[in-house]
Amino acid sequence: MLEKIFTTGFFVSLLASTIRLATPIMVPALGQIYTQRAGILNLGVEGTMLMGAVTGFAVACLTGSLWLGLLCGMLTGMLWSAIMAWLSITMKANQVIAGLGMNILGAGLAAYIYRVIFGVQSLPPAITAFQSISVPGLSDIPILGAVFFQHNALVYLGFLLLPLNWFILEKTTFGLKIKAVGEHPRAADSKGVSVAGVRYAAVLIGGLYAGAAGAFMTIAYLNTFTEAVIGGRGYIAVAVVIFARFLPVRAMWGALLFGFASALQMRLQALGVAIANQLMLMLPYIMTIIALVFASNKAEFPSAYTIPYSRMER
Repeated sequence: MLEKIFTTGFFVSLLASTIRLATPIMVPALGQIYTQRAGILNLGVEGTMLMGAVTGFAVACLTGSLWLGLLCGMLTGMLWSAIMAWLSITMKANQVIAGLGMNILGAGLAAYIYRVIFGVQSLPPAITAFQSISVPGLSDIPILGAVFFQHNALVYLGFLLLPLNWFILEKTTFGLKIKAVGEHPRAADSKGVSVAGVRYAAVLIGGLYAGAAGAFMTIAYLNTFTEAVIGGRGYIAVAVVIFARFLPVRAMWGALLFGFASALQMRLQALGVAIANQLMLMLPYIMTIIALVFASNKAEFPSAYTIPYSRMER
């Protein structure tokens, strides 16, 4: 068994899978950095990803266009998050309860939409997912080429979001406004910043990213839709934001940790390691919980985190 594990092929496959499996965690986590920095805790990411997954798959299956499926998944995620924004910002509902409610509703609605469009079939419909693209020149580099430069287009785009998010959050006026409404919304309001407007924008951006990650699962990772396709990744993405202390680069490392654990348990199961299947499936979540426990003690939450803002209250 050990001679099968300690091989170059095993580690190359493990690391390549780590990057691929980290993408649907990192992308929604990057979106939730906007949302949580603005003071909104959106626990409805799981439901948002499910809605993006079913919409992206349905559109891609019916039109034959994967890119159109991705776009529709993103728009669905944004529209779905608009409900969460209305509940938490306008109605000032408890954000934890609202988010969990959106997850339950999203899970049921996604399953219903799938059944309405495709019905009940003995052989579920499938599509040809995004294929791997070998980067000319770079993909031929021994070991590194197979690990980093032989992925599908959405994996590359997901990691390109890192510098973009860092620049927006740290170097633009919009990023400063997000931080201001999360730390001291009354002070931001006194300077003419629309607290509700900025928070709505932050939640919608988070939904856009979550919808894209959901679509990724059905049109770039798998090639079909199931009710369990997200598998808790929405909750993990929220946890990764706290682990990352609301920093994009740290969110990438948190996502890679989950991706590594997921890839490791898949590879070990494929090799027939004598460990119960259920225990192997628990590995990514156990590692995430352990990392979160140690990191959350040092996390500095925005001062107005989960606190609704009203001009009339003092």
